[in-house]
Amino acid sequence: MSHNRNPRTRLLTAAATVAVAALSLTAYSNGASAHAEGARAAGAAKAKAAVTCQGSNTKTVAAPLSRPLNHMLLTVTNTGSVPCNLYHYPAVQFGEAQSVPPVIEASKPQAVVTLAPGASGYASVNLSATDGSGSNGHTEKSLTVWFQGRTADEDVPSAAHPSLPAKGVYIDDSLKVTYWQQTFEDAIIW
Repeated sequence: MSHNRNPRTRLLTAAATVAVAALSLTAYSNGASAHAEGARAAGAAKAKAAVTCQGSNTKTVAAPLSRPLNHMLLTVTNTGSVPCNLYHYPAVQFGEAQSVPPVIEASKPQAVVTLAPGASGYASVNLSATDGSGSNGHTEKSLTVWFQGRTADEDVPSAAHPSLPAKGVYIDDSLKVTYWQQTFEDAIIW
């Protein structure tokens, strides 16, 4: 058994030696080119730094779902040229509502949803109680979706105004939203 290990050990040792030699050569490269490469990398990182998603750099679509019942899916697509972050959850305002519905805390993802240009993020809106137990039910025909910043004091001035079906959507006091999700499937399980 040790006979089989010896050639293998020698091969691994040789490979490690080659890797160390390559790294050593890289470390001693021309200082000017190393500095230029670092500046280029920093410029690329800065150029691709994510901004906060908002109405002005996204397109938002609101689509009622047949399953799960009494749900609507919000789909936000990054229309900008740099990545954008969907922080927290959508602050939805139906009609002239004076407050935003609560979020379903259990839907909080492990990371901020970041959208590359052209990519989409999702949130689900539970419009009304499926068992009819909600109160103050009524139909609304307009929706405003406000975006949140990384912190509570970050101003995100541009909202989205997605169209609703012509007949409107029925909502009641059980209205809730999910946090922004990376996938459609994660948004509709709540």
